[in-house]
Amino acid sequence: MSLKFGYIALSFFMSCVILFGGLHIINKTFKQANQRKKKKVFLIVGLLLWHLYIFIIGNSGILQDYSLPPRVLIFLIFPAFLFSGIFLFKNRNNTWVHNIPQHWLVFYQIFRIAIETLFVCSVAKGFLPSIVTIQGYNYDMIFAFTAPIIGFILYKQWKFSKIISLVWNYLGLAVIASILFLFTTTIYFPQFYGSQIELMSKEFGLYPYPLVPAFLMPSAVFVHILSIINLKRNLN
Repeated sequence: MSLKFGYIALSFFMSCVILFGGLHIINKTFKQANQRKKKKVFLIVGLLLWHLYIFIIGNSGILQDYSLPPRVLIFLIFPAFLFSGIFLFKNRNNTWVHNIPQHWLVFYQIFRIAIETLFVCSVAKGFLPSIVTIQGYNYDMIFAFTAPIIGFILYKQWKFSKIISLVWNYLGLAVIASILFLFTTTIYFPQFYGSQIELMSKEFGLYPYPLVPAFLMPSAVFVHILSIINLKRNLN
């Protein structure tokens, strides 16, 4: 129960961070009351509906089937990435994107330390193979520990801080890509790592664990790309 609570609590906390940060930027950007109301409703309702969708899919048992085609990819990751891509492309030149303090977007990634800690706890419970954590080939926790440093450098506006932050964001996306590869091969092609590898537990296909591929991981990708857009605009 405490492990499940950890995943839910982290997801709830990060949802609040997105919500309150988004509301602040909306108030800062849009002067007309009807515009602000429309944007706020879109943010709140959109976030609630996506969490409801994750809850329904996560309790359906469909994600416990680890046969191909990959159901987590089809039902969770692909829709999240599709929305992120379309939304960010359409809004890339909008004022609100560039009203977000740049260091906020870097500091956001600190939450990945908590994810990786929960992963280690999940190994202890027998839900995850150790290979997908810091005990194996997942180095996301190490990357996340650099977020406060990069965020501080960006906040202080030190020389080359924006270029350093831009490179750091691309590195963060590469780390996430490596984790996706690690999880995918561990689930569908475990022989890639030898015959002694532990297998992913079916339990990890039930709510709240799908919050990781459906919300927490996509939010990290979303914020990385948002940060890249923000930094590139301000480099010019």
